[in-house]
Parts: sequence; structure tokens; C-alpha cells
Amino acid sequence: MHASIQQRVDGVAALHVRSRIATEDFYTLIGKEQPVQKIRYQIITRGKAYHIVELATRKVKGFRWTWKEASNFAQVLEARADGVKVTLPGGAQ
Repeated sequence: MHASIQQRVDGVAALHVRSRIATEDFYTLIGKEQPVQKIRYQIITRGKAYHIVELATRKVKGFRWTWKEASNFAQVLEARADGVKVTLPGGAQ
């Protein structure tokens, strides 16, 4: 990845973390619990494959041949959406 793009990605990730912290602080101040975050990705069986679908856009983000691999991939996508850097075993994307 180009250095300027990586800087942009890192900057956006930092802003995302700061916004989460500010939101947590706000809910603490008003004495309420934060709303539960909804699931972003869903696994759907299509024939012999499992498609991982982004619920907001209904776009397929990938597919896997076993449920376990599909579940792991969906969890990685969720973590990445939360700003956590995660890689799949074996370097697969």
C-alpha cells in the first residue's frame, strides 16, 4: 500500500477509535447503557458455498466452502470494520 494511502487509513482508524471513546464517555455521563451494535455481516448458504453478505449493502463480500471458514471470515470482516487489524491464517484475504 502506498505510504500516503496508509497514512490516510491509519488516520481514519484513529478517528474511529476516538469517536468510540467519546461515545462511551457520553453514555457514561448520562448514565445509560450503549445500544448494542448490530451485526454487519451475515452468512448465507448458496448451494455448496457459504456467502458472506454485508447487511447494509446486501453485497457479497466473499464466500467459503465450509461453515467454519465462512464464520472466521465474517468475524475478520467485523473486526476490520471495528478498526482492528486482522489477517486470516495462511495470508488469505
